[in-house]
Amino acid sequence: MTHPAQTGHRVGAPWFTLFTLAWLALWAVQLVPVQLLLPLQLDTPDDADGWISGVIWSGLVLAAGGVAAIVVGPLAGALSDRTRSRIGRRRPWALGGSWLAAAALVTTAFAEGPWLIGISWIGVSIGFATASAAFTALIADQLTSQRGTASAAVGSAQALGLVVGVGVIALFELDIVAGYLLLAVLMAVLGTAAALRLPDPAVQIPPIVKTSWAGRLVALRDRDFTWMLAGRLFVNIGNGLGTALLLFFLIYGLHRHPTDAEYDLLLLILVYTVFVVVASVAGGWVSDRTHRRTGIMVASALVQAVAALLLAVAPTYETTLVAGALLGLGYGAFTSVGLALAADLLPTAADHARDLGIVNVSANLGQLLGPLLGALLVAAVGGFWLLFAAAAAFSVAGAVMTARVRLVR
Repeated sequence: MTHPAQTGHRVGAPWFTLFTLAWLALWAVQLVPVQLLLPLQLDTPDDADGWISGVIWSGLVLAAGGVAAIVVGPLAGALSDRTRSRIGRRRPWALGGSWLAAAALVTTAFAEGPWLIGISWIGVSIGFATASAAFTALIADQLTSQRGTASAAVGSAQALGLVVGVGVIALFELDIVAGYLLLAVLMAVLGTAAALRLPDPAVQIPPIVKTSWAGRLVALRDRDFTWMLAGRLFVNIGNGLGTALLLFFLIYGLHRHPTDAEYDLLLLILVYTVFVVVASVAGGWVSDRTHRRTGIMVASALVQAVAALLLAVAPTYETTLVAGALLGLGYGAFTSVGLALAADLLPTAADHARDLGIVNVSANLGQLLGPLLGALLVAAVGGFWLLFAAAAAFSVAGAVMTARVRLVR
């Protein structure tokens, strides 16, 4: 069967609907705990070391999950590239990852203490990395002229998943356990439905050729691919610094009451979501038609830097809302266009999922280093200004690295 991407095949609304729902579940599972549930579980206002202890534990737990995702993402992608099963190449991994993430969310819900919470969160991260590697590969497998649109769907789902998850938990006043169980059901249902219904056609795959480890890293020897990865890493570190500790910032930086802070966070996420969706859709649409993806990404990273700088110099709730809008605008366009650029730059057709797994590593590594570095910066100065200043610096560095990408295939 001819590979869909080789014929310029275009997919319709049903494909995009299922694809978006899969990513909505994935992002909800990944981001709602990061922004709300894990900080609430790990907060230590009555601890002898004060609230700083909770910030540090949050950074360590998120870092542990990030390490797991970094290892598993490319490995799951490489294995799915080589999978020959009756139900497809990507489908087994999408199903397995979705079910693992759902099961691990249940164990996280009932875990007590940072060690058990951390171990359970590693399970969630492994499931997320496995399923996301499979679903991401569908962009390169089946699309050519619609890659920007598909990447915009991923970016929009990231914001929608976060706001839907946090919104339901806050508005219905669900406790931590109920919040995790809700996410587990969402992942199991939407992940399974999308994995079973999205096409996973048989394709002509080149024979597996044994190569050295150096040969397997051919993607990293490609100049433009490497600069793209570096820019994506630094921008995601900047985003991780700016977003992972927001609940702590609202409570201890802006001195909001913990109950009020949940609603403040929800409003902030709503503002962020609107701009992420608009920027993702607009960025993907424009990049598909102009193919000038690099310029859009550079400008977007600089907008994210401005948002972080605003929080560093004027930390009020009003400026936080403005910064949230700018952050959504910048990060939404960067991620949607960035995934399309990554698909354009894939070095070898036989290793789509492996190389896109490496691309996902750059984002996951950013989400690992951002909270961990952020916790250390907050602990060092006893406040949040240095954290946001570092977020701005990493975003600018990512913009400079992305600007080095010249060739688009």
